[in-house]
Amino acid sequence: MHILIVDDDESQRDLLAGFLGKKGHRISTASSGKEAIAINSESGFDLAIMDLKMPELDGIETMRQMKEIDPETYYVILTGYGTVESAVQAMKQGAYDYLNKPVNLDELELIIERIREESNIHQELEILRAEVDEKFRGDSFIAESAKMRDVLSVISRVARSDSNILLLGESGTGKDMVARMIHSASLRSNGRFIAISCAALPETLLESELFGYERGAFSGADKRRIGKFELAHKGTIFLDEIGEIPVSTQVKLLRVLQEFSFERLGGNTPIKVDVRLVTATNQDLRKKIADGTFREDLFYRLNVITITLPPLRERKEDVRLLAEHFVKKFSKKCPNEIKGISKGALDKMMRYAWPGNVRELENVMERAVVLCRGNYIGENDLPLESGTARQDPGRASLSDVERDHIVATLEQTGWNLSETASRLGIHRNTLRSKLKQYGIKKA
Repeated sequence: MHILIVDDDESQRDLLAGFLGKKGHRISTASSGKEAIAINSESGFDLAIMDLKMPELDGIETMRQMKEIDPETYYVILTGYGTVESAVQAMKQGAYDYLNKPVNLDELELIIERIREESNIHQELEILRAEVDEKFRGDSFIAESAKMRDVLSVISRVARSDSNILLLGESGTGKDMVARMIHSASLRSNGRFIAISCAALPETLLESELFGYERGAFSGADKRRIGKFELAHKGTIFLDEIGEIPVSTQVKLLRVLQEFSFERLGGNTPIKVDVRLVTATNQDLRKKIADGTFREDLFYRLNVITITLPPLRERKEDVRLLAEHFVKKFSKKCPNEIKGISKGALDKMMRYAWPGNVRELENVMERAVVLCRGNYIGENDLPLESGTARQDPGRASLSDVERDHIVATLEQTGWNLSETASRLGIHRNTLRSKLKQYGIKKA
């Protein structure tokens, strides 16, 4: 690391410079805030260790001016007796940490190691975002909340491995896109990414879709068909809604994961494959194991690395950014000149529980762009028609909010399940599960 030490006490500067220099860091020093700013104008630093009390410019003001030059630098503030309150204020202004004088060198070394780890994670995220942006031609993953930054950090660390990954999260949280990000940032990115929804196919078709079949394997099989696993050789296969896979197919899937081979339906020749498996579910697989509907040995094969995607209601910091992203996206295809979203509409979206998560938000913004009569999307342009009490998750349980919203949407569509699922941003099978879960029936 390139470290700048700023202190008007020469002995303190020499002590820190000597210690950190022996640890392999590149060291620069300054005896005042003005000198530090002048040096920073010529050279960038990974870290600045700065005394709080200095003549002319104190540490906080020096840090503020240096941040305008290079916002990526980390800052550790050194404080004397009785200046802890000022050090806390410095952290509010953007300092990473503070240390009391005389400096505990072991503690300083630990802080620097934490900074190095955090800096590496940020660099990995930037590399991942760049790779994903290139693959998706700029349609980037919107994530500013702390929870989603944690998810992206995990993705950046596991993408280049070949380990199986299980994505957990409610419907509409972006599991499909995360799977594509993992593939795009992996060493298999030149291979195919093949996605299949286990809930979208009946049991009789799922196995033949995954593993293919030979001519004459069953009635209507008039020619050989290559399955998804063969097509994904040297690439990634993504099995969405893995909890819906029947037990009979689970056995064959387990063999693929153990032996990397299978036979097509109606065939007896083993076919070797090299694929990375990413699976996703919004169900509790451990409960399904207890019920006897999901194999425990298969679960442990799939659950090598688990990534849990938070629902949109738990990452409200991302709602505005996502909404603005979708407005730009859909405005390109719309003759209306949409300049933005009104404050009232944003407030309404922030109060809403978003049971359909990001997919629902995307559908809502597409409709709002199409129906908007002015240049700014207003409250009346948002099809969030459940009452305020229903919109505020703090006034009712989450299940009540979700149930009420599903019922309200069903009433708006005349109980058309396909249209309701589309508006909610979920799959029809997921909607049917929700109706059963909440005991919702048409009057």
